[in-house]
Amino acid sequence: MTSARALVLAGGGHSHALLLKRWAMRPQHRPDRRIVLVNRLGSSLYSGMVPAMIAGLEQQKNVEIDLRHLCDRAGVAFVEAEICGVDLRRQLLQLSDRPDLPYALLSLDVGAVSRGSDAEGVAIKPLEPALAFLAEQEPSSETPFRVVGAGSAGLEVVLALRRRWPQRPLQLQSHPQRLGALERQMLATARVELVEAYGDSNSCTSLRCTGSRAPSWIETSGMPVDPDGRVRTNRFLQVEGHDNVFAAGDCAVISNAPRPASGVWAVRAAQPLAQNLEARCRKRALRPWHPQRLALQLIGDQHGRAWARWGAWQFGPSALLWRWKRRIDQRFIEAFRDAGAMAPNTPMACRGCAAKLPAQPLEAALQQVGISGSPEDAAQIPGEPPLLQSVDGFPALLSDPWMNGRLTALHASSDLWACGATVDSAQAIVTLPALESGDQQELLAQTLAGVRSVLQEQGAALIGGHTLEARSDPPKPAELGLQLTLCVNGRSHGTSWRKGGIQQGDALLLSRPLGTGVLFAAAMAGAVPPAAIDSVLAVMTCSQHRLLDQLRPHWDEIHACTDITGFGLLGHLGEMLQSSAPLQVKLFADSIPAYPQALELLESGLASSLAPANRRSWHWLDSTVQLNQTPSQGLLELLVDPQTCGPLLLACPESTAASLLSEGPWQQIGIAAGGHS
Repeated sequence: MTSARALVLAGGGHSHALLLKRWAMRPQHRPDRRIVLVNRLGSSLYSGMVPAMIAGLEQQKNVEIDLRHLCDRAGVAFVEAEICGVDLRRQLLQLSDRPDLPYALLSLDVGAVSRGSDAEGVAIKPLEPALAFLAEQEPSSETPFRVVGAGSAGLEVVLALRRRWPQRPLQLQSHPQRLGALERQMLATARVELVEAYGDSNSCTSLRCTGSRAPSWIETSGMPVDPDGRVRTNRFLQVEGHDNVFAAGDCAVISNAPRPASGVWAVRAAQPLAQNLEARCRKRALRPWHPQRLALQLIGDQHGRAWARWGAWQFGPSALLWRWKRRIDQRFIEAFRDAGAMAPNTPMACRGCAAKLPAQPLEAALQQVGISGSPEDAAQIPGEPPLLQSVDGFPALLSDPWMNGRLTALHASSDLWACGATVDSAQAIVTLPALESGDQQELLAQTLAGVRSVLQEQGAALIGGHTLEARSDPPKPAELGLQLTLCVNGRSHGTSWRKGGIQQGDALLLSRPLGTGVLFAAAMAGAVPPAAIDSVLAVMTCSQHRLLDQLRPHWDEIHACTDITGFGLLGHLGEMLQSSAPLQVKLFADSIPAYPQALELLESGLASSLAPANRRSWHWLDSTVQLNQTPSQGLLELLVDPQTCGPLLLACPESTAASLLSEGPWQQIGIAAGGHS
């Protein structure tokens, strides 16, 4: 067996983010092999600006690095997953709830977690849960809020909280000898009470800033670690005893040149890490890194002043140092936006179901060869009960083959769900990019594992398939050169639902929001916050097959059903109307659900590359379909936005709708009002 040659970057810390920026801006430095970044979120927060965000001086979008978009620009695949370990012997990065990732080279930059026990309060690291905890606090509460730990992090956080909460009682818990005269003066000015470590904390809410340690899975994986669990490396940033594993940032320490866990050192480690990873991939000599002994720290009070530390020397606070720190931080984060920016007028050919053929040439081609009839979501093959079959697929929506396999299987299965059928089996056709056999094997295995994750939830099986190799050069990342098509088979436990059959007085119900087309188009352009893509994927990756169990008691009351995919809500509603008796439909403009930020993006002029062709469906608004109020341009565009893993749309009596609406997740978006002239 030929092994995969992938370089896997575990974690989206500052060192890896700067590595991606280097490859995005200077592609000639990027090693000519598959590279994968794994991180638990689609973004990472720049630690230097987190206190300003806590203080309310910066919004999160100004502090985060969009890792998914940066990976796209750097030609690196992005996998959103929780890392839980490393199998050093088999060279596998272990992930929670999904298959392991094999590596030829591994680089660790997974950050750190706060030391201490939960009894001492909520940990500041990882940052995202801590920030959510702070957002839940009542600013005007009389209950003291305590920050535990008086290192630089504790000082900056408690001073930032004073800016955020001008009146709430604040405390800093520390050993008295840990603080100098300057720190005590700053705390007194900010009206922060200093309490000793043995003080009672039961009567206050606490945030733990007690120093950090590496994630525990590093030590349990068998890597050499220091007392804080940080993995030990040599001066080449290779893990001791494992020359194909590198590490940098807060999770690592150079054994003979230890430096504190700090964003400063993570930033400085980025260039030597990049150079040595590139050299190792090209079989060149590595360069040792000799970090300077001390680094300058700038600590802000979030009220317009900062002070500087260099070892035991301190200077400030001063407004000049504050302005200097703010300028450094803003330049740092702006450099990532420059690295991730697309060239003006760069065409964005959308992927996923937005890559389907527009309706007009599809219909014309079918007529040309004599294929006609009402379009249905699945073909019915006679039998008892009849077999329902559908085929669907698209070019990879994401550079994560497991996730792409899952999304494609969910999307294909929805054709059967729209007919009231459960999926029994599937076959797959996978077109793989032209890569070395080990890489192809891994992409195929990850893709099929993603498909099976959906089928197994439904009690279905993957019973066969076919593989092909593309005859064009693979893109970067190569994972985007993968195309997956599925044939899904199933049977209905009652009379199959059809697209046609809407009756006068029927309510129209939608099972989930719209907007995937524009959101992924915006993500390609770096024009949407990473959290928006994270949230839409959280919905898209959930199977809707359980809706059939909810609908089973109302089976005969479902008069028509379809799933909303590439032609958008209006295009697929039009297919339902073409197959039904003449009637008019009224849509409730304010009730049509959209994913967060989808309408804003559409209003700004962003759209999927399939949207212009879909706009021909607006003709339905001239007669058969009416909106109950004048629509915004954003809503008009939402009606034709192509969907991947989109909602089910069904028509049923109002009494049935009332029952379904009370149970969720349905939203009534309209009503069939009767015939038209």
